[in-house]
Amino acid sequence: MDADPLFSFLAGENLPLLLSAGALVIAVIALWLAARAGTDTRREVEALRQKTGLLGREVDDLRVSHFNGQTPDSHSAAVPENDTARYLAEKEAYDRIWPQVWHLHDRLGMFLRAVEGGEAPGELRLETRNAALEARNLLNRNRPFCNETVAELVTRFIDTEIKVHLAACQYLDLLKEVSTKPSDHDRRVLQDKCNALYEGDARDLMNRLASAIRARVINVSSP
Repeated sequence: MDADPLFSFLAGENLPLLLSAGALVIAVIALWLAARAGTDTRREVEALRQKTGLLGREVDDLRVSHFNGQTPDSHSAAVPENDTARYLAEKEAYDRIWPQVWHLHDRLGMFLRAVEGGEAPGELRLETRNAALEARNLLNRNRPFCNETVAELVTRFIDTEIKVHLAACQYLDLLKEVSTKPSDHDRRVLQDKCNALYEGDARDLMNRLASAIRARVINVSSP
């Protein structure tokens, strides 16, 4: 029986040739894999190099920020120059207006207590009037730098304080114009009017004004 032709071919003189061809194929595959691995390695090295360069620039920026007395957050969230100027102008306006508003409310309170207690008000009557005039002048001079809501609240507050002052002055003038004291009804009406305006409307407006100014000083992002 004849041997298998394929076995005879492999067992013959062609075996070394086949082994050499197989070795060549394996070598070519190995070279291709090595070249591909080298390409991937170079890409990874380049990516790492770029990341390292970016990190180095961020570190340099951080050093510069610390040198300038800034933190990265404050630097990135820095307010534009024009917004900073607007904020400072508005804050300075409130720094001038608020003390005078408080001074007016304090003088008026002292004047009312003197009137209700039957004491001579002395200079308190004139001081309260002058405090109201000065508050209005300050508002008029600084109105361009004030928020509209704040300016409206200051205006309403000053008007209310003036109404209280006029009611108290009306009571004092009534005592001077007649030989007898005003009736209990007239006195009670004036006292109720003063208390309602001073303890009610004026105090409420002052609290709202303080809240509005606080909101504007802390956060001026709203128009």
